[in-house]
Amino acid sequence: MSAKRPETFSLDRLQTPIGTAMLVTDADGVLRAFDWEDYTSRMNELLRLQYGTVVLQDARAPDATTAALSAYFEGELAALSTVRWRVAGTPFQRKVWTALSKIPPGTTMTYGALAAQLGMPGAMRAVGHANGSNPLSVVVPCHRLIGADGSLVNYGGGVERKRWLLAHEGVDLTPAPQRGAPA
Repeated sequence: MSAKRPETFSLDRLQTPIGTAMLVTDADGVLRAFDWEDYTSRMNELLRLQYGTVVLQDARAPDATTAALSAYFEGELAALSTVRWRVAGTPFQRKVWTALSKIPPGTTMTYGALAAQLGMPGAMRAVGHANGSNPLSVVVPCHRLIGADGSLVNYGGGVERKRWLLAHEGVDLTPAPQRGAPA
C-alpha cells in the first residue's frame, strides 16, 4: 500500500491595508486558504489538518481572485462573494463555514446565535472551535462572530485586524453604555 501523495497548492501574496495576506490556491485556481503572513505557522497547521502533507509552490493566484480581494479592501465589500473557495474539514466545520459565508458584510452575529441558527443552540463552543479552524480568513468571514457581550473576542489574525475589518465593513464598534452608567 503506497502513501498518499502530498497535495500541491500555489502560494501567492497580496498587500492589504492590514498586512500581507497569503493566498493558497489549487490546480483549478480555487482558494483553499487565506491567512496573514505573520501567521504562516497557523495557516500551515490548518492546511495540514485538512489535507495532510502539503507542498506550497510560489505562483500567482488567479487574477479574478486577487482582483476581488483587492476590491474588498478598497471598499467593494460584496466582492468577497465572487471568490471561488473550497475547504476540506469535517462536516460540522463545513456547515459552520458555509453559515459564516452567509453573514452579510457590516453585520455581526454571536457564537450562540450562529449555533442556534444551525439548530444546535448548545453548540456555542463547537461553533467557536470551527470558527477558529477556518482556513479562509476574511473570505469566510469568521471576523463577523463576536462574543455575547459584544466583545470582539479572538481572531486568528489578531484582534486589531478583526477591529479593522469590522470597521471597514461599517460595523459600529462604539461600546454600548453599561447599565446604570450615565450616558
